[in-house]
Amino acid sequence: MREVRQVYAKNPRHWVGDGFWVEPLFSHTSLDKNTNPFLMLDYAAPYNFPPKAGAKRGVGAHPHKGFETVTIAYQGEVAHRDSTGGGGVIQEGDVQWMTAGNGIIHEEFHSETFAQAGGMFEMVQLWVNLPAKDKATPARYQHLAKKDIPVVEFADEAGHVRLIAGDYANVDGAADTFTEMNVWDMVLHAGKQTDINVPDNHTLSMVVLRGEVLFNGKDVAKAGQLVGFHDGTGAVNLAAQGDEDAKVLVLSGVPIDEPIAAYGPFVMNTEDEIRAAIHDFNSGKFGRI
Repeated sequence: MREVRQVYAKNPRHWVGDGFWVEPLFSHTSLDKNTNPFLMLDYAAPYNFPPKAGAKRGVGAHPHKGFETVTIAYQGEVAHRDSTGGGGVIQEGDVQWMTAGNGIIHEEFHSETFAQAGGMFEMVQLWVNLPAKDKATPARYQHLAKKDIPVVEFADEAGHVRLIAGDYANVDGAADTFTEMNVWDMVLHAGKQTDINVPDNHTLSMVVLRGEVLFNGKDVAKAGQLVGFHDGTGAVNLAAQGDEDAKVLVLSGVPIDEPIAAYGPFVMNTEDEIRAAIHDFNSGKFGRI
């Protein structure tokens, strides 16, 4: 059995732009949570936005370099554009997997349709590191539509898992990744339980997005909490407590054993590379939207 290392308390929310009210669950600026190769996760827990005609809600044009951003839309819609010419609307259930690589500029706003109608908004944004050999890869954009993300049912009608990346029960996930990892979007029905296995050489973290979950019969986590696990072997048992279905985001991966140098939207391996990234951005080498 792979044991829980710690259940982390919820963090205070803050605004990113004026469209994303997020709870930061972990960050590469503090490496104590053993989430490598995942750098950062912000959870925009359900929030009801009133209708807003005219002005956009969100974040305007900004750069990234050296890693990937993964946006999972649970409720509401996000409109995205970037300097590669990619873009579109990330609808409920869709995932955007954007490789910043050698440099990209993008913007993220509530879609015009959602902004005008208003309603509940919920999303996750995850940052995934790239190894040094791939940090100069050309920027690209993967739109993973809800219908194209494989779903595997658990035994005993316990729930299901959406395979955003990696593999489960010999089924491959939707995303093309640079390093070995699993990003699983899991629903566990109230009163049900299941066992989850990941490879022994993966770090493992889980985020409870809805409900309450009992891990290995002894550790409880509620919505908005991060659960970190010790390295090791064996399965993790998850049981949904109470009358509400549980929703859990499972993150596991082979660590990238390289130094991290970070400055705002740039994640590289050395301070010299950070200075070069800033110079490239200021010189217009990331292109324009």
